[in-house]
Amino acid sequence: MQPYFFPYVGYFQLVKAVDTFIFYDDVNFIKRGWINRNNILLQGNKYLFSIPCVKPSQNDLIKDTEVNYGHPNLRKIKKTFYHAYNNKERFEEIQAIFEKVLSSKNRTIADMAMESVQQVAEYLNLDTDFKVSSQEYPENRELDKAERLIDISQKEGADTYINAIGGKELYDKGHFAEKGIQLYFLEPVLTPYKQSSDEFISGLSILDLLMHLSKEDVNKKLDDFTLL
Repeated sequence: MQPYFFPYVGYFQLVKAVDTFIFYDDVNFIKRGWINRNNILLQGNKYLFSIPCVKPSQNDLIKDTEVNYGHPNLRKIKKTFYHAYNNKERFEEIQAIFEKVLSSKNRTIADMAMESVQQVAEYLNLDTDFKVSSQEYPENRELDKAERLIDISQKEGADTYINAIGGKELYDKGHFAEKGIQLYFLEPVLTPYKQSSDEFISGLSILDLLMHLSKEDVNKKLDDFTLL
């Protein structure tokens, strides 16, 4: 998966479901996607924020897209996060993770996003092994999308590959099976949980879940998915 900044619950369901999770950082940056954007709950409403980047372009790779640390929006994001969740029981603990990722001076959005995922995984005691495609598999970058995934799986000695549900329109199970790889698609499930809003708001960053639920209850949510 491309590295996303504190991504949605389904992303972490995928992280927890696998033995090895590979960040796809050497593919093109997606403007107005979820690599540097996400939603939190602010005063009962969904609030979209973006990590500012230096001249972000879909012609550049994620790993080459730099964070704009001089942009005033970074300070605004920290203040907004505080106002959104400062009255929550777990605020200090989760804010420490949030601030660490934002203040780490990771040069690129890829590094920042990958750290956000790894910090949450560590907080939740997930034992997934993380790898980075540009570091581990630069030699197969020119392969077709499906062929590269198969090649990486084979190099990892894997007999099973789990993709996000969006891959169902892109990849054929039969083609993977011919190469000795069982292909599954993870369809995320998120049952409503108590939020600081009148109605349940979905489509939020994992940060909202961490603020409202214990580690144990978050892990239960991460186990609630279907493999197709």
